[in-house]
Amino acid sequence: MTTNSLPRAVGDTSRLEIPETSATAPVLDVVVPVYNEEAGLENCVRQLKQHLDRSFPYTSRITIADNASIDSTLLIATRLAEELDGVRVVHLEQKGRGRALRAVWSDSDAEVVAYMDVDLSTDLNALMPLVAPLLSGHSDIAIGSRLARSSRVVRGLKREFISRSYNLILRGALRARFSDAQCGFKAIRVDVARQLLPLVEDHGWFFDTELLVLAERAGLRIHEVPVDWIDDSDSRVDIVTTAVEDLKGVWRVGRALSTGSLPLTALRRSFGREPLVPGVPRGMVGQLVRFAVVGLVSTIAYVLLYISLHPMVGAQWANAVSLLITAVLNTAANRAFTFSVRGPEGVARHQIQGLIIFAYGLSLTSGALFLLHSAAPDVSKHVELAVLVVANLVATVTRFIALRWVFRNARSEGAPA
Repeated sequence: MTTNSLPRAVGDTSRLEIPETSATAPVLDVVVPVYNEEAGLENCVRQLKQHLDRSFPYTSRITIADNASIDSTLLIATRLAEELDGVRVVHLEQKGRGRALRAVWSDSDAEVVAYMDVDLSTDLNALMPLVAPLLSGHSDIAIGSRLARSSRVVRGLKREFISRSYNLILRGALRARFSDAQCGFKAIRVDVARQLLPLVEDHGWFFDTELLVLAERAGLRIHEVPVDWIDDSDSRVDIVTTAVEDLKGVWRVGRALSTGSLPLTALRRSFGREPLVPGVPRGMVGQLVRFAVVGLVSTIAYVLLYISLHPMVGAQWANAVSLLITAVLNTAANRAFTFSVRGPEGVARHQIQGLIIFAYGLSLTSGALFLLHSAAPDVSKHVELAVLVVANLVATVTRFIALRWVFRNARSEGAPA
């Protein structure tokens, strides 16, 4: 499976027509992106080829993606492609790891495409665990993680600090749940790659992160493999420049997510990753936001009712009646708006459960009023109101947890959403 001639670029130099190398497509296509790697390329390819032949039970191919090297990297790559069966070379006229991966992955005829750094910092024994979940159909993307508990990593304190800080930024800014965005050891199913790659804008080092964030937001499964990893002491990556570009990428993707410019709904639909029950909220963050909106409106209604009723019935009855009315309305609003449970089935039961929660809130607020009047019998209604608001805030936390349990049970019992 040897490519003797270099493919020519068509239009954009990041997109290449890759000639067929065999009548039978490989199961795995491993891409090794390189730029001026004349010193280590041959050892990398031969070691990787040996591992694939001995330890990988499926057909495979190695694609050397040359990123506009100006040394003898391309000549070495071409010689290796001519000498070794199952090795080919793709040449790009422009630099960029992301550009190289996009070009090869998009046109690959394999079932699964992967990439690894030319320095082979990652132990190759992790390759089969990386690819297996993709071949089985369980996962869509697999990544090596240097930050998993069982990973064994040898690298300097500075790189360790930068790596962990970067992943903390991703978790905070983009709500990423994967642990290691920049480990040079990843694989993806080709059918998934062809849908995600047109949406990835970065051509450099942020390419990995952007791809993973899109995949995660599209509901795809990302499998993480703990790896043994040894830092390359000869690495020529400009840490400062890369960090700045990564932060720019985080800002760009974060803005796209916040403005809704990414077609995430269409992606989820195309991958079949819509919620199993239509309308069920996908996470607690969204529920908290909607619960807070309902709670704010309920609190305003409670205050207005309390002020209106206080002169007629006194503090305790004004509190009880106001709380009862707003509790019924609050349960109905949270049922439909916060937890997306709609339809007549279970309404009465949900209101009864809501009233039980209301009773807790009433006991808490009435107890607060009792203690206030015991300590200061002549306190003004404004102080009463302030105490009641604080007590209601405490009751609200309990109310959210309790309602989440109520309506989670409603969804599991098949209540229409």
